[in-house]
Amino acid sequence: MNTENLLECLHVKQIVGPLPLHIQSIQQDSRKVEDGSMFVCIKGYTVDGHHFIKDAIDRGATIIVAEEKPDMDLPNTTLVIVPNTTKALAHLANRFYSYPSIDMDIIGVTGTNGKTSVSTLINKLLENSGRKTALAGTNGITINGGVKHTDNTTCDVLGNQKLLKEAEDLGVEDVVMEVSSHGLAQGRVWGIDFNIAIFTNLTQDHLDYHQSMEQYGYIKGLLFAQLGNDATKRKYAILNKDDAWSKIYENMSPAEVLTYGISEEADFQAKQIQYFEDKTLFTLQSPEGNYPVETRLLGEFNVYNVLAALSTLFVKGIQVSAAVNLLKSINPIEGRMEKVKHNAPLKVFIDYAHTPDAIRSSITSVSTFKRNRLIYVAGTGGDRDKEKRPLMAKEASTADIVILTINDLRNEDATSILEDMEQGMQHENYGMIAERKEAIEHAVEISEPGDILIIAGKGKEHYQITGNTKHPHSDETVVTECLNRKYNK
Repeated sequence: MNTENLLECLHVKQIVGPLPLHIQSIQQDSRKVEDGSMFVCIKGYTVDGHHFIKDAIDRGATIIVAEEKPDMDLPNTTLVIVPNTTKALAHLANRFYSYPSIDMDIIGVTGTNGKTSVSTLINKLLENSGRKTALAGTNGITINGGVKHTDNTTCDVLGNQKLLKEAEDLGVEDVVMEVSSHGLAQGRVWGIDFNIAIFTNLTQDHLDYHQSMEQYGYIKGLLFAQLGNDATKRKYAILNKDDAWSKIYENMSPAEVLTYGISEEADFQAKQIQYFEDKTLFTLQSPEGNYPVETRLLGEFNVYNVLAALSTLFVKGIQVSAAVNLLKSINPIEGRMEKVKHNAPLKVFIDYAHTPDAIRSSITSVSTFKRNRLIYVAGTGGDRDKEKRPLMAKEASTADIVILTINDLRNEDATSILEDMEQGMQHENYGMIAERKEAIEHAVEISEPGDILIIAGKGKEHYQITGNTKHPHSDETVVTECLNRKYNK
């Protein structure tokens, strides 16, 4: 791309050296720099890109974008100094990829719990209605059905713009994105022209990063403020009326507001809810009338997820009756209270629950068909929000038997993690097993016919993190092997 044209989008304080005519790529990771790259130095949460300028130059960078002049020579390299490289990168990426979000409908989903379920559900419903879609979130990136993995719920700003450009080139009409609080705080979605923003709920999580619930809630609200005042497109904020933060987000956003809920009167409201082992039934009250709804998604939390998805299809112009019919064919979301297929005489679910509220919801979702004991494997992660650990164990205590374990150890001591959780236990019928595979093996070993076993914390994740290294791991694979050993001898 022409360099002068690219830099027109920036407030530049100083340019040191002659500008090359073109650049081949923009990078914020020096390891990805090639000949002709522009390297943007980002001051991250743990790493400062300014420390990797020499590495970028050695790899062929011809332009360095920085907040300050480095104390080194820059041979055959131009230095561009800007006030804020994070904001500069958002503008540069958007311009480099030709503002790809403008001509597609971008749907952002934020909240503590439910982001993956809601975004996946919306994507599947839109696909089944005949639209070309892309999905980006915890389970990876999907464009017209093709899947690739990503490490974060929300890609970095470069990855997002590259994804949007690729989607645009493939004729995608709708892009559904999970938008995490980290992604919002770090500017990963700056420059994306969202049409619809959806709020699921706000409960305690990530306070190691955000410090307080007030700060956490404010950061989530940035997505709704980001809908902006663009009068050329109708924009919508879709809010969970049963969560008090919705009123705050309504006031933060200039967009039209549509609400959904169960307890509070809302535009889309579920009434007469019935929970079964293999389905959920309810009556939907909507702007287009009342409809009986049947879904294979289980539990109250999935009723909220369905309401959010149906609200989204409504503002997309799809009739409520048609959306309700599309819902019947949707299978449970992978890793979200997903029933494990096996021949053993008990019910086993894999779930992503790793917050107090999500644990409570997963236990509540099986309460209507619980006939024997509920065994709950509750996991939490190292180097993450410590305050929620005893609260998670407290919620898990409503199960008959609890096994406390670890999702990802990272760089923390295993004993301290489990002891933090143990403080919240409300009964004595529990065990603590740091090694996750062993915890799952023990849960299956003590199970009896008729029990329900929930393995929570990782969902469909295919790895565990120890130190800074990822190791292969699948809860589903481990529990299936254990069930076969015990019950299919």
